[in-house]
Amino acid sequence: MADKWKRVQKDGYSIIINEGGAVLGIGPGFEDHILVQAGYAFKDLNRNGVLDPYEDWRLPWEERIADLVSRMSIEEIAGLMLYSAHQTICKGNPMAALMYPGQDIPDTREHIYDLTDIQKQFLQDDKVRHVLIAMVEDTPTAARWNNQAQAFVESIGLGIPINISSDPRHTPAATAEFDLGAGGDISTWPEHIGLAATFDPALMRRYGEVASREYRAMGIATALSPQIDLATEPRWGRFNGTLGEGTALASDMARAYCDGFQSSQGDREISGGWGFDSVNAMIKHWPGGGTGESGRDAHFGYGKYAVYPGNNFAEHLKPFVEGAFKLEGKTGMAAAVMPYYTISWGIDTKNGENVGNSYSSYIITDLLREKYGYDGVVCTDWLITADPGPIDFMLGGKSWGVETLSVAERHYKVLMAGVDQFGGNNAAAPVLEAYAMGVREHGEAFMRERFNQSARRLLRNIFRTGLFENPYLDPGESRAIAGNKDFVALGFQAQLRSVVLLKNKNNVLPLAAKTRVYIPQRHVRAGKNWFGIPSPARDVTPVAPALVKDYFELTDDPAAADCALCFIESPASSAYEKDAGYLPISLQYRPYRADTAREKNIAGSDNRSYRGKTGTANNEPDLDMILDTRKKLGDKPVIVLAQTRNPFVAGEFEGAADAILLSFSVEPRALLELLSGKAEPQALLPFQMPKNMETVEAQCEDIPLDMEVYTDECGHAYDFAYGLNWKGVIADERVERYKKNANN
Repeated sequence: MADKWKRVQKDGYSIIINEGGAVLGIGPGFEDHILVQAGYAFKDLNRNGVLDPYEDWRLPWEERIADLVSRMSIEEIAGLMLYSAHQTICKGNPMAALMYPGQDIPDTREHIYDLTDIQKQFLQDDKVRHVLIAMVEDTPTAARWNNQAQAFVESIGLGIPINISSDPRHTPAATAEFDLGAGGDISTWPEHIGLAATFDPALMRRYGEVASREYRAMGIATALSPQIDLATEPRWGRFNGTLGEGTALASDMARAYCDGFQSSQGDREISGGWGFDSVNAMIKHWPGGGTGESGRDAHFGYGKYAVYPGNNFAEHLKPFVEGAFKLEGKTGMAAAVMPYYTISWGIDTKNGENVGNSYSSYIITDLLREKYGYDGVVCTDWLITADPGPIDFMLGGKSWGVETLSVAERHYKVLMAGVDQFGGNNAAAPVLEAYAMGVREHGEAFMRERFNQSARRLLRNIFRTGLFENPYLDPGESRAIAGNKDFVALGFQAQLRSVVLLKNKNNVLPLAAKTRVYIPQRHVRAGKNWFGIPSPARDVTPVAPALVKDYFELTDDPAAADCALCFIESPASSAYEKDAGYLPISLQYRPYRADTAREKNIAGSDNRSYRGKTGTANNEPDLDMILDTRKKLGDKPVIVLAQTRNPFVAGEFEGAADAILLSFSVEPRALLELLSGKAEPQALLPFQMPKNMETVEAQCEDIPLDMEVYTDECGHAYDFAYGLNWKGVIADERVERYKKNANN
């Protein structure tokens, strides 16, 4: 029979093209590991000279998966259950030694894209097949690393390819979530709360389509996103990563995000909407992480509890069960779920357990698996099985509620709760110890099937993204895809659409060409970032003068200016300090004394009340800068541009501002386009802006839209779905749809 395939040599690997069939990628040194049947070519992944069912691309995925699982050892399944600690494909980043212990050993790589010794070790010895990439030098470097890593595992055991993942990496700000300045030369979009501010699910889906293409160009097949926690607690440190406070909006946006990321079309589709452009969406954080007590975050020991004083737990499930679990596209449901670190206090009425969500059989098995029928991958958040460090240390273990268990016992409890995978774990040993515990308690047959169950789910996400057929990349093609001009243009347009115009007194905006603008510097106090790394006090020029001059005339003399542009950030304060203990998280700039806070915390037995204590914003000088500029400008307009991570008390400066714009990690050029009238504001508030801190203290962590909102001197209430354009208050179908049905 005549061959129905041909080979095409690429740079460092080869492609096998089957007529009317699969395109296969073959790593260097494996060109002879080809099996031919009925004229078609197949990869001999386990090099046994036989076409095994899992190697036969003609068969349905589930049949291939069943065959592969039957061939896997417990050690291989244990490795499949691991998701690596953050890895970097770049040099010279000061975070590397802190984030990735052990990588400060001598670097033996010849090139940045070579595998490190540690990576080779966990891929070969621990059989890890899921790798988290945090930082990359550029897209071609990421593609080359992918090729080397895939070739390395192609030579091991059953030839299971690597499933590479990433945290969100498309925002211009290096502070966005945990991308750490992720790199890759990709298009830039507003962060997710900014996309929510567009109130446009179609735009969110388009973002997902673009981002997934750029992810796949870097070898990334799983997104550790979207973060669909309902943002009902305005003080939460991860508020800006959410899709807002309105249930209907967050649900629609979650659905659109997953549809965009997961759907492949045309000849890129393999089956059921899945294919070579698909990226598995790992939605987070089940069952909703937006209810941290008093706004404290569970990355830290001081924020381990989620509370529900409004008895509104069910509302927080809706973005999952009504959004990400009910997709419009053919993939049907988000591919993976990540529970949050928090102890959802008092929710487990069946077993009476107050443990971290990944440890809770009630939250994972009874609710997620059984009540809502979810059979996708469940992966813990990172480092939940490790021992905790100091209470205020972000990078320590987060074994909340099970601190007295051993590391192996924690792994066992997670497995028995119904979770499939351990985030941030490179070592298979504790998973194998957990297996042995299960054998002693339930027998070999039971525990083997428990491992097989997780293996089937994990392999499904690798098969349906086409990695078993072709995990290799052409670096030149990757460069052409990531950050191409069309994608960049779409991202920039989204940035323009994400900025909320809160105030425009006397229609001071847009500004005329040649307007003389004064831009005061920002003074930033010394402090520490999210990871605990100290940063010095400094003065910051908020926007490059050369860029401003593309739009306006720039002056250093307030007296000569026609107006001032004050660039600030929303207030940021500490939740805990070693000497002071628990503190109020303040959403105002001036020191805030929490005289109306709870006298006693809801969760736990230790006293975490901060009543009567004072919280101070680290960036109080932002307020001073606005008020000082107001004095210098006299009656001339002062325009405030606030980079916003959380809702805040605008009343401290609103009266001194003629115009206020809220942005969510956009490029300075996008703000200048709006100020100059080259674009018109369209965004709406995806949350409420509080009148004062007393209403913040009075609201319930689990209830959306329950604050008294601030009303400005123009009579505008800064409520959910409020925003201005050049004509005035926006009252379009978005407002009608989402404000009316905010919690439905």
